[in-house]
Amino acid sequence: MSNPLAIAAVTTTLQSLLLQGVTTDPDLADTTVTVQPLDKARDSNNANQINLFLYQTLPNAAWRNMDMPRQTLPGESSMSPLALRLYYMLTAFGRGNDSAQPFTHHLLGRAMSILYDHSILTPADIKAATAVSLPSSDLDQQIERVRISLQPLSVDEISKLWTGFQTQYRLSVSYEATVVLIESTQTATAPLPVLTRGAGDSGIFSQIGLVPPFPTLEEIVLPNQQTSARLNDLITLKGHDLAGTTVMVRFKTSRLPSSLDVPVLAGANDKQIQVRIPNFPSTWPAGFYTMATVVQRTGQPDRLTNEAPLTLAPRISAISPNPAVHGNITYTVTCTPQVLPEQRASLVLGDTEILAQPHPAHTTTLTFQAPAVAAGRYFVRLRIDGVDSLLIDRSLRPPVFDPTQRVTVT
Repeated sequence: MSNPLAIAAVTTTLQSLLLQGVTTDPDLADTTVTVQPLDKARDSNNANQINLFLYQTLPNAAWRNMDMPRQTLPGESSMSPLALRLYYMLTAFGRGNDSAQPFTHHLLGRAMSILYDHSILTPADIKAATAVSLPSSDLDQQIERVRISLQPLSVDEISKLWTGFQTQYRLSVSYEATVVLIESTQTATAPLPVLTRGAGDSGIFSQIGLVPPFPTLEEIVLPNQQTSARLNDLITLKGHDLAGTTVMVRFKTSRLPSSLDVPVLAGANDKQIQVRIPNFPSTWPAGFYTMATVVQRTGQPDRLTNEAPLTLAPRISAISPNPAVHGNITYTVTCTPQVLPEQRASLVLGDTEILAQPHPAHTTTLTFQAPAVAAGRYFVRLRIDGVDSLLIDRSLRPPVFDPTQRVTVT
């Protein structure tokens, strides 16, 4: 596997191959091979010169997410190598800077012939070129060989490239070198082999049917077809394999550092359990939760079901002033449960959302400054962390708005 010196090793190997191959021609014996940026390549040199400039690196899609053969075994996991494609610009400069002389074309043809004959960089080529300057590159040990291929460029692409180089155009060709694999420095995970298959080396367990024999939640039913639960609401959870010696429902929310476990009510069975959300306004903030059932059975490890989403809605206890005089109005809303300092609170007045004034401590009282409120009657919703108070009474057919969540502006 290659290390971060691999890119430099490819460049050095190509430079060495070009220099050895070109100087064997008596007419090109004075040729030098450089790897300078194109705007600095020629400088004061008047002899034959080849410049090899690395102008772009791109990922190699074929190796992007692959494990390394012989390094990552089945069952192990590791970071895939950094797989790269290198793009070089090969430019020929003739003796005396005179493109009318045949040296430029002769030189370019000779260089292209060398790269054509060395389309695959062998370990011997890499070792010979990097033995002095880059002895620890390990490119010669790479499992995939580096292949050199001519990269055709359109006139438009050439024009854009040389505009970026900010120098006068010279006869050039582009080459792609791929693939260069740079090993990740992240450690691999290699678990120990499996010696036994379950208790008593019993092997796998087979069953008839597609339903797994593990506790699973399939549906959550809220009272009155509500879209969110509230404190003291009775929630029904349906699924399978839910019965146990002890069954609890585990609630989690990002607003609390630990989960909240609530025992299920009496009458639970294998397919349905019920739980009542405790009416503890100080410890159950409104917002987004997940629910999972913890099933404990004698002589067996605890089983945790899949998680299901639940939104816990705030409740407006009082809002004042009501009625209020039109214009700028400061509303005070009393709610439950308590609102945490980091929670986002807003009042939706009709179709206008108004953010709450800062509340640096746990509170059940929020203040909202509503600007330029016109006379009329408005339904209101308290929104905590994106969860609205329940404005719609869905127990009736058709559903109706809750008349207690309305304010009047005269």
